[in-house]
Amino acid sequence: SMDDASKNIGQVHEVVDRAGGQGFQVLITGDASIGKDFQEVAEKDLRNAEVFGVPVALVILVFVFGAIAAAILPVVLAAVSIAAAMGAAALLGQAFSLSFFVTNMITMMGLAVGIDYSLFVVSRYREERARGLEKLEAIARAGATASRAVLFSGVTVVLALLGLLLVPTTIFRSLAAGAILVVIAAVLASLTLLPAILSIVGDRVNAWRLPFVQRAQARYDEQERGGLWDRVARLVMRYPVFSLVAAVGLLVAATIPFFSLSTGFSGVSTLPDSFESKQGFLVLARDFSAGVVAPAEIVIDGQATSAPVQASIQRLRDALAQDQSFGPAKLEVNPAGDVVVLSTPVAGEATSEEAINAIRRLREQYIPQAFSGVPATVMVTGATAQNMDFFDLTADYTPIVFGFVLGLSFVLLMLVFRSIVVPIKAILMNLLSVGAAYGLMVLVFQKGWGTGVLGFQQVPTIDAWIPLFLFSVLFGLSMDYHVFLLSRIREHYDQSHDNTESVAFGLRSTGRLITGAAFIMVAVFAAFASGEMVMFQQMGFGLAVAVLMDATIIRSVLVPASMRLLGKANWYFPKALRWLPDLRVREAQPSPVPVVGGSSDTGGDGARKREGR
Repeated sequence: SMDDASKNIGQVHEVVDRAGGQGFQVLITGDASIGKDFQEVAEKDLRNAEVFGVPVALVILVFVFGAIAAAILPVVLAAVSIAAAMGAAALLGQAFSLSFFVTNMITMMGLAVGIDYSLFVVSRYREERARGLEKLEAIARAGATASRAVLFSGVTVVLALLGLLLVPTTIFRSLAAGAILVVIAAVLASLTLLPAILSIVGDRVNAWRLPFVQRAQARYDEQERGGLWDRVARLVMRYPVFSLVAAVGLLVAATIPFFSLSTGFSGVSTLPDSFESKQGFLVLARDFSAGVVAPAEIVIDGQATSAPVQASIQRLRDALAQDQSFGPAKLEVNPAGDVVVLSTPVAGEATSEEAINAIRRLREQYIPQAFSGVPATVMVTGATAQNMDFFDLTADYTPIVFGFVLGLSFVLLMLVFRSIVVPIKAILMNLLSVGAAYGLMVLVFQKGWGTGVLGFQQVPTIDAWIPLFLFSVLFGLSMDYHVFLLSRIREHYDQSHDNTESVAFGLRSTGRLITGAAFIMVAVFAAFASGEMVMFQQMGFGLAVAVLMDATIIRSVLVPASMRLLGKANWYFPKALRWLPDLRVREAQPSPVPVVGGSSDTGGDGARKREGR
């Protein structure tokens, strides 16, 4: 089996390496060798992403918090979440077959959401301490607000990823399982481990400060008008129609290239030239036939000795001999004589359009013509046939996954925000950002725009699993910012019933945090996009671009413009649905608790200085 081949290919490589001699070179290629090299590249990309992504995230956190100690906490929580998810995935792998890409997925998503979730909770704790609350009360207040938003945000991400589990393929289920496990671990760590750590470190979380950042934060009061995000919100709400049209127009324009999307698979030709499996493949392609690496396997289930079956096999071989896309066919019969395997090389790489068209002719023309009326079942397998079946399966399940994710997201957001307008808007906005990410991905990777500057490979296709995968992940991550931003807007609206002021408050109170969180995600995803494996380049680029657009165009323009135009209609909730549970984040404004003689823990002046958000 392929699994056995993958396990044992290392021993074959050792024998081949010893066979090289004076004046000649021995190369090895084939499915198992190519798979081994893909795994090596994936592991190298993973190490490079960690080396680049973590320090950049740490620098961003230092500037967001203004204190090195506070910046280290989210990175520690992300590392704990990744370790826990890796352990859970190892257990899951004992029962189910998982792709080796699951480790890349866990690390990428763990760094992104693990850091973000902790960022929001730690920031809210510091804000409540700065208001004058005792340490434990501040932790409780952060738990009732930021941790609650983290929980709903995490649930939204998991629901979006559950859609991928519906697709019965190892790659989708592995990626979804890895992402789900690490998101659950990140949420649990933020809700349990993080409050415990905060109760121990107390105001020492503000240690090793950056004075200039601290002074800027101390001057800032989110309850008062002013600041960059407040000005942006008010400017957009002053010209809501123009802002809405301009933002939607920009996102739609970015989406247009999506309609020339071509899906396929990254074959051996996308590997770095240094890999032996690629070198061997290129020699075969140049001097022999690359199709011998991944031939088409035609399985004929029928009595091989019967005259009708033998005549049909000969007719099929004659048809293949007339088609230049196929090489000489080799026939094998099992000992029982009731199964025949006809193996034939296919021109080009297994993932190429030429090979796909050849298999399509084989399935739709040659086999039906040769075996019409014959008592035998004929099936075609092999790398190219498997790719085609994967394309068809993905196409069949795409509408199911879309409907599942959109429906569950709508229900959850409706309960969290007690509105049917907010979730409809959130879904439409997220679809815009996902569409724009698709379009830009096609523009860069298929059309080649900026590939030289960005260091990406231009390829004829986008990997077939990426569009559906990106939809689920991006939908979940995009909802992250919506949940955090709209939670603050709804919280303020419930107290003031002033829509415009609530929107401005929401943007200015979350602006610095969401921007920092978005830049962290972009840094992590960009780190993965900087690798050599083209599928990770596409995935990292798509995720980074969508998150960037979500935190800028969607959050800064579309949300305030649409909320200004709709006014109180934003919070419309039919009477017929008011029996549903109310999951809104509620915060009664606390009266500051004076801290006599310093803070309740060893930090000192944290309760007497305003830390900001």
